[in-house]
Amino acid sequence: MVSHDDMSRSFGVAAELYQAGRPEYPVEAVAWMLEPAGPNPRVVDVGAGTGKLTRAVLATRPASVTAVDPDPLMLAALHGVLPDVPVLEGTAESLPLRDDSADAVVLGQAWHWVDPVAGSREIGRVLRPGGVLGLIWNIRDARSEWVARMSEIMHNSNAEEMIASGGPHVAAPFTDVESRSWEWSRAMTRNDLLAMARSRSYVITAGPEERARIEAGLEELFDEVGAVGNDAVELPYVTTAFRAV
Repeated sequence: MVSHDDMSRSFGVAAELYQAGRPEYPVEAVAWMLEPAGPNPRVVDVGAGTGKLTRAVLATRPASVTAVDPDPLMLAALHGVLPDVPVLEGTAESLPLRDDSADAVVLGQAWHWVDPVAGSREIGRVLRPGGVLGLIWNIRDARSEWVARMSEIMHNSNAEEMIASGGPHVAAPFTDVESRSWEWSRAMTRNDLLAMARSRSYVITAGPEERARIEAGLEELFDEVGAVGNDAVELPYVTTAFRAV
């Protein structure tokens, strides 16, 4: 059986698919998450992957961003598109940064891989007093029947299950946690949808038979909803952001 840790570190081999298939973050959600950090903040993007959240942070305000990820393949992909952003190998539980060296630490699609007690403690060390921890997820809106079917075919993710059960657990030194959500949609072709599915940890780490089952189910579903050739369908999302101080 594939372990939780193996799944959390599986994305590097699918970095191109992750970049192509995963959505960007709504700028207004990221701006809200960073409000307590003040102007020109020093931001650390943990679990930065290919830099989707890093780019959103830079689009919201002038900021100094450092990207941290445990996977050197993901950091290489990020460096290729954001060469001016410093990159460091590390995890939320073990950050290669000084005490009080950041105004904000943010994680996109990543906190569900983190030990919340150890991660909260380590991030609290790196943040200055009054700094903010920001957590954000883009989750497909399963209130749409075809999206619910797609999630069943691909297997629900740890993130989806965590959000559905009430959201992330954040531990000391953080005490005040706020959240907000934004609804939106993304036009996606069949190739986009397949890239998104193939970038998921469950699919990346699945055996050949399970991956074939998933692909066949998705192909049938995409025929039904009209994602044929270059014809796009609207994939609805709910972005939920949390900020803790």
